[in-house]
Amino acid sequence: MTLSRLHISNVRNLQDIKLENLSKINVFYGANGSGKTSVLEAIHILGMARSFRGSSIRSLITHERPDCTVHGLAKVPLSGNMQTLGVQRVRTGTSQIKVAGSPVRSVAELVEHLPLQVINSDGFNLLTGSPSVRRQFLNWGVFHVEHHFFGEWQRFQRCIKQRNMVLRRGKIDESELLVWSRDLAVSGEKINTYRQLYIELLLPRFLAIMEALMPYLAGGLELRYRKGWDKALAFDVALTNSLEMDQEQGYTHVGPQRADIKVLTGGHSASETLSRGQQKLVVCGLKLAQGMLLTQLGRGICTYLVDDLPSELDKEHCERVCEILSDMDAQVFITCVDKADITALWPRAEELALFHVEQGDIAPESVFGEHTD
Repeated sequence: MTLSRLHISNVRNLQDIKLENLSKINVFYGANGSGKTSVLEAIHILGMARSFRGSSIRSLITHERPDCTVHGLAKVPLSGNMQTLGVQRVRTGTSQIKVAGSPVRSVAELVEHLPLQVINSDGFNLLTGSPSVRRQFLNWGVFHVEHHFFGEWQRFQRCIKQRNMVLRRGKIDESELLVWSRDLAVSGEKINTYRQLYIELLLPRFLAIMEALMPYLAGGLELRYRKGWDKALAFDVALTNSLEMDQEQGYTHVGPQRADIKVLTGGHSASETLSRGQQKLVVCGLKLAQGMLLTQLGRGICTYLVDDLPSELDKEHCERVCEILSDMDAQVFITCVDKADITALWPRAEELALFHVEQGDIAPESVFGEHTD
């Protein structure tokens, strides 16, 4: 989907913001603390029902307001029809989500409509953070390209929860443990297959993008997938081999819940050998590749939320990222302090819609510096 209209109410210092006629590339510029990143947060709420900052809902909602809401009008890629999305988050922790005016029961039903990728200063966690961050990245991609993945993931979570409950009992029911282990093994193998196929599709696109971003390093880059148990074993065998340890410690040690992906350069971990700027380019490459794959498979259009791209990237590499984003079939919302930080780099000025952000107010502006009505 591509957003054409956005209404933000009580998201941090954005109390009543209405944005019309959104473009393919939307640039929000202004001083630090003006509310630029809060615009990206609001769009993230619309697509994920939460902020990407990871802060509590209380700090997200404007002070002394009971709730925040974000409404959007978006175009469906294949049909061209317009569809509404709406999310309300209440200070007490409850939420309400609507798609096309009708309530939906789960965030997953919302997520499939507006695929989002965030490129910001926290992106380094994809390389340097815990495996859970990389599993989240991997699961995002598989969720959007393999329709059976989410249902299988739900079954796997139910099985591992029940198996762990059996393992934690003082006296283990062997027959019950066998049932949950068998079902867990079947579900885990399917999830692993979905992930492996996805990595095979993602890798050539990632390498092609990195060839454009860092041609001097691209030839030595690898994506190494670790499925969460001994690669030489079937999952049911791995579960049997780890049973004694599982019983001693009361939880399942092997499986897709322990999977990881590593980026290597010249056979060494990218997180340990590359500079901060190079790491940011690798993270950009991974996320750009996900959006490219999504569109090429006909699964939708990715929306990119890019916060302060020039941070830790020189002018040349910023230009290369901008060129790739411009060439992609994707919608982009990007922030910067000075509009020239982006307008001077963007390959096609006619794509840009500019918005000046100042103390929670947002004013549309033409590329030539004139405010529009």
